[in-house]
Amino acid sequence: MNISVVRVSTRGGVGKATDRIQRGQLETEDPRERSAAMFRRASVQVFRQYVRHQSNEMNSLILERSMNRVQLLGRVGQDPVMRQVEGRNPVTIFSMATNEMWRSGEGDTTSGGDVSQKTTWHRISVFRPGLRDVAYQYVKKGARVLVEGKLDYGEYVDKNNVRRQATTIIADNIVFLSDTLKEGV
Repeated sequence: MNISVVRVSTRGGVGKATDRIQRGQLETEDPRERSAAMFRRASVQVFRQYVRHQSNEMNSLILERSMNRVQLLGRVGQDPVMRQVEGRNPVTIFSMATNEMWRSGEGDTTSGGDVSQKTTWHRISVFRPGLRDVAYQYVKKGARVLVEGKLDYGEYVDKNNVRRQATTIIADNIVFLSDTLKEGV
């Protein structure tokens, strides 16, 4: 007896059985599972048509899909600090450098030309409670990390009472790529 496992993703996708039935490859002897998979496939198709139809209307209430994702791979510029503004949750903040290197000159080949480098500094803010505490405790100056998150644009008033624009990466995930985590434990 062949039984398929149906996976329901947290992103609203349909399961493996539905994917396989869409390709005409579902092999199961359980008619309930086959029927459920066919129903899910039909439901998804109806929903997609509905969204397309609604998206074409001027007064549609369905929002179009968009994405704000950032991945940075680089080195930490300073040890993190934890700040808390009255009435708000604490935040861990640190800076991170990414480097861009290129070769310029004759032919741009690997053997000729000058190597140029540009370093870009990023402000990383960590609000998620568990990740915020781990970042504060284990992120160290010079550590190589991968930060995943989203871009946030905001304003602040500096010491001279001048409004400034700030671009911040709101971190959702931090992957430690150097041994600093092992040293801190």
